This record gives sequence, C-alpha cells and structure tokens, in this order.
Amino acid sequence: MNKNVLVTGASGQLGKTIHELFSENNIGLDFTFVIKQELDITRRENLISFFNQNMFDYCINCAAYTNVEQAEITPESAYKINAEGVKNLAEACKETNTILIHISTDYVFDGEKKEPYTADDVTNPINEYGKSKLQGEIYIKDILSNYFIVRTSWLYSKKYGNNFYRTIINKAKTEKQLSITTEQIGCPTDVVNLSNYIVSLIHQESIQFGIHHFSDKKAMTWYDFAEEILKDNNLSSEVKLVMVKKYRTFARRPKNSVLKNL
Repeated sequence: MNKNVLVTGASGQLGKTIHELFSENNIGLDFTFVIKQELDITRRENLISFFNQNMFDYCINCAAYTNVEQAEITPESAYKINAEGVKNLAEACKETNTILIHISTDYVFDGEKKEPYTADDVTNPINEYGKSKLQGEIYIKDILSNYFIVRTSWLYSKKYGNNFYRTIINKAKTEKQLSITTEQIGCPTDVVNLSNYIVSLIHQESIQFGIHHFSDKKAMTWYDFAEEILKDNNLSSEVKLVMVKKYRTFARRPKNSVLKNL
C-alpha cells in the first residue's frame, strides 16, 4: 500500500524540488502538496481538521519564515510561523499518528565552534530567525516521539526561489564587480540532494528518529561559493570578485555554519 505524504510550504524551493523529482515517480508514495493559501500552519483548527480528513503517514514541513534580516525587525512574524505554526503541526501529527519531517537550520548555533557541528552540540542562536527555528524544534521534541528534524545549511536551488546561487548569476549579468564576504564558512547544499535525502528517510522507513544534519559536506566561504557559481556558469571572465572580511547585515550570523552529517 502506498504511503500518503503531505508537503507543506510547497511554493518554496524545497517544496517545488520535491514536487519536480517525485510527484510523478512510481515509488510507492502519494504526495499532497499544499501552499500557504491552501493550508496555513498558523491556523490550528483548520490544520487539525485537514489532517483528520486526509490521514497522512508523513508530513514534510517546508513551511517557514526565512527572511533573516526582517526577523530582527519583526520577530513576531518569524515566531508565528517557525515556532507556533510548527507547534500546531506537531500537535496535528500527534493526533493523527503522522511522522513529521521538519526542516531546520544551522542558525540554531552561534558559530563559535571551530569544528563542524554535530546533532548533539549545544544550541545557542544569535539572531531572531535562529531563535524562532530553535523554538520550533523544542515544540516538536516536547510533543512528538516519531519525528525527524533535519537541519541543513546554505540551501540553494539552481531553478527556484531567491537564494545565493541565483542572486550571483543575476548580479553577474548586470554588474562588473561583486564584493563577497569571507567572514562566514558553511556547506552550500543543493536542494536536489536534500530532497533525495528526505524522501529516502520515508522510502527506507527509517526509525532513526530525532535530529539529523544534512549538507553537501564541502565547507567554503561565501566568496568561495560565488567563485564556484561563476565557474559553473562560465561567467568568471565577466565579473571580478572582491574579498571583503566584514559584511554589513542587520542580523548577526554564525561565522561557522558547517554541519557534520548524521
């Protein structure tokens, strides 16, 4: 019998990629993709009613507030989705025996560690976005036993959404020089690889519940990543990259975002 899988926040780069890769594949999974207008995780009663009517085996939660800068200005918006919305989702999953696969972030750490972060390392977010995502994790752990919290880092899609990869390509078409920071180090993660990892958890019926880390493993600075992006798209000769140590942002960001995969 096929497993029923709900994907929330399906209009984002991860939801769109899962849809592209798996919605028509005969792999024993029946997907339901919903965008915010169809299912808002901050509306608890509607959410629980939807779960009771459909009875899913798994829920992949891609719904999130991801504007790191704006979260510093209006943190209540980030908490409403990343914390309270996730709490609602966890409660709906508990009531219907649905296994939750929730996407979290490297920003739950402060970035002061010199080595890659493991799933067991102590969290200490330094911005409101990270704090809201951590609160979502705490709610899941308090409410559920059967869950996967998948922390990832520097997620990008070559096709969908607003992300660093697509931003560099777009800027390279109009600007002759780009200033890119070397202050942060992390592991850029292709959304295709994350999608495959998430679906593999379901397909293999994994019972390794808890917190997982997933990234593409190769650590680099944003400058290094920009260099790779330009090379991949034959744009290296079109644009000059300039290293900058400090990069002015409103939100503090962890200097080390490297995650050690589970």
